[in-house]
Amino acid sequence: MSEPADSLRQSSTEQHPARDEPVAPANPLSVHINADARQVWLMLREPRLVRQWHGWDSDTLDAEIRSIYFAPSVIEGPDHTFVTVDGGDTFQIEPVRDGCVVTIERVEAEADEVTEGWITFLQQLRFALERHPSNTRRTAFFSGTPADGGSIIEKLNAEQLQQPGDSYSLSLPNGHELTGTVWFRTENQLGLTVAEYADHGEGLVIVADQPSLDGPGSSLAVISTYGLGAHALRSAWDTWDSFRKEHYPSSDPLETSRVD
Repeated sequence: MSEPADSLRQSSTEQHPARDEPVAPANPLSVHINADARQVWLMLREPRLVRQWHGWDSDTLDAEIRSIYFAPSVIEGPDHTFVTVDGGDTFQIEPVRDGCVVTIERVEAEADEVTEGWITFLQQLRFALERHPSNTRRTAFFSGTPADGGSIIEKLNAEQLQQPGDSYSLSLPNGHELTGTVWFRTENQLGLTVAEYADHGEGLVIVADQPSLDGPGSSLAVISTYGLGAHALRSAWDTWDSFRKEHYPSSDPLETSRVD
């Protein structure tokens, strides 16, 4: 990977000088979505639509969706303003003038890997509704412990990206260029829209660190693409697999959607 000065070009540096701390929302489990309450409800209650934002493609995704969102223990609000999923966490839907505010209320309030997972999925829900409400995503995913420690955001030379809406240009292995804007930023996660990952509009990359009290922390990446052909998908997957092998050599192979 090239040096940070060459690999990252942030177009908004003058407006937003590099900060020491991420610009995080007051509650990362609450997001404003530019969609009406009915659209949000359908995204939460139709299995084929849940597939477009929950997790990433895998052989176990459908079973996971059924167990979390459609188990007998799930409670639907009679007025479609909330749904309590298996395990007790609740999605609250609050209509506002310019869309909805969706908040996940955890049954256990402490920060943990489940909370970090909900942050990722909530941002993927927002992205699906606002950018690709009728499109099918194809994903890649990996998770692992870094060989030399450190944050996955730092390994991408993206720690300067703090402010949602800032534009960026980022170089990955094999000369793979990513351009777009910051979708969100929290203490442990960074979401980037990616112009190269959709035939119309943009795709989404979320990278996250998962600190652990019991040993070395891990990191993960979820790459969501829309409408790319087989050649473009394989090129993107190869790039992220090269990144994984370089920095997370003990991790499992990249898990991807099937490519025809």
